[in-house]
Amino acid sequence: MTLSPVSSAPPLRLGVNIDHVATVRNARGGGHPDPVAAAMAAVAAGADGITAHLREDRRHIRDADLARLRAGIAVPLNMEMAATDEMVAIALDLRPHACCIVPERRAEVTTEGGLDVAGQVAALAPKVRALREAGIRVSLFVDPDPAQIAASAAIGAAVVELHTGAYAEGRGGEYERLRLAAASADEAGLEVHAGHGLTYGNVGPIAALPQVVELNIGHFLIGQAIFDGLAATVTRMRQCMDEARGMDEARANG
Repeated sequence: MTLSPVSSAPPLRLGVNIDHVATVRNARGGGHPDPVAAAMAAVAAGADGITAHLREDRRHIRDADLARLRAGIAVPLNMEMAATDEMVAIALDLRPHACCIVPERRAEVTTEGGLDVAGQVAALAPKVRALREAGIRVSLFVDPDPAQIAASAAIGAAVVELHTGAYAEGRGGEYERLRLAAASADEAGLEVHAGHGLTYGNVGPIAALPQVVELNIGHFLIGQAIFDGLAATVTRMRQCMDEARGMDEARANG
């Protein structure tokens, strides 16, 4: 008889990014498909939170979408944003559960790397402080680099979200960097999240990292939903994550 392992890691949450539902809507105009309806469907299928990135150019999520999400969903709302005065003001008015500060360039197709916290301490610290004092959890989206993790802790962030893009692209050594970064961030007192480029096929090793408590996944889920439906896609990702966490716990318990 095989006994179920006793959990040695915290529960693993799934945050679903609904940006690209809005991308499809905006391609034609009008209100369909509705990102708020997508968020509700994702929650019903097992998402623990919803992420939406309000970009400076409003290329997908719009201000009204965030307001409707804040009022309409019963799970935490994570607002991704650049570290600008405009975005801080919007966040202070909206009061989402969390804000994840990311680097942002107008020309990029998607976020291309982590935030240079170590090189922007003077600019970021007051913005982190203002959000924190308003009761908003502040997350910084960083590459798995010790200097960025140390700087994130030093300026008062509650969370770091480790950028998994290079790992998802198959770059050598990236998993080890992420493993060490997760341990380092945890030791620094930071909550550890991860995301970018995660799929059914590559999520397992990241989900198995015991310090990681949340994965934020968007593009793959919305794309796969074209074939399988959003509820089925979220449910399967949730299963992939839980299975990986279970396997990790089994190894930890001998």
